[in-house]
Amino acid sequence: MQVKVIYYLEIVSSWCYWAEPTWAELKRRYAGVADFEWRIALMDGGGFPTSRAQEDWFYRRSGTIVRSPFMLNGDWLEPGWGEYLAPNALAEAAKDFGILDDRVRLALTEAAVRQGLKVGRWEVSAPIAATAAGIDAAALLAKAQSADIEKRLRASTAEFHGLKVTQRPTFLIEDEIGDRAVFSGLVQLEPLLLTLEAMRKDCAAYASWKAHFGDPPSA
Repeated sequence: MQVKVIYYLEIVSSWCYWAEPTWAELKRRYAGVADFEWRIALMDGGGFPTSRAQEDWFYRRSGTIVRSPFMLNGDWLEPGWGEYLAPNALAEAAKDFGILDDRVRLALTEAAVRQGLKVGRWEVSAPIAATAAGIDAAALLAKAQSADIEKRLRASTAEFHGLKVTQRPTFLIEDEIGDRAVFSGLVQLEPLLLTLEAMRKDCAAYASWKAHFGDPPSA
C-alpha cells in the first residue's frame, strides 16, 4: 500500500466514539487503496472525569459540538478507577482470534458510552466482547488477561505518547515516500480526506519519476 492510516484510540473515549463515522468512511472510500489499522492508546487516571457530574458536563459539550441528537450515557464511569484495562485488553485480544476489524471494540464502546454498562469490570465486558467476536468468552478472557496483551497495550500507548500528542482520537497518516501527518483530537472527515489525496498524488508522482529516470545516481 502507498498510504497507511493508524488510528490511536481508547475504548471508553467519547471523542473516539464521535470519530467512528469518520474512520468508517475513510475505510470505505480507500478500501484496497490504503492500509488501515487501529491501536490502543490507554488513558491514565488523570484523563478521566472525577465525578458523574463532570462526566455529564463533558458529554453535553462534545454532544453539542458534533450536533448529536442524543446524549452519551456516563453510567459506566467509576471515579477513581484509573485505567480501564478490561475493555481495551479484550478488544486487543480479539485480534489473536483473527478479529482484526472494528466489531469487538465498537460493541464495547457502545456498551459503555451509549448503554452505560460498567465495562471496566472484566465480568461485564468479557461477554460483550466474546459475543461480538463469536468466540468462547473464557478463551478470550484468558488471552486478554495475559502478560502478552498488556505488553502490547503498553507498547501502543507508548507509541501514541511518542507522537507528542495528548488527544484521542489521533490519526497518523504515512506514505511510502516518507511523508507523515498527525491529526490529534480531530473528528472531522474532510482534513483527513485532503491529506490522503495529497499523499496519493505525491506517491504517484514519485512512481512516474522513477519510471522515467530510475533510481538516483549513487554520487
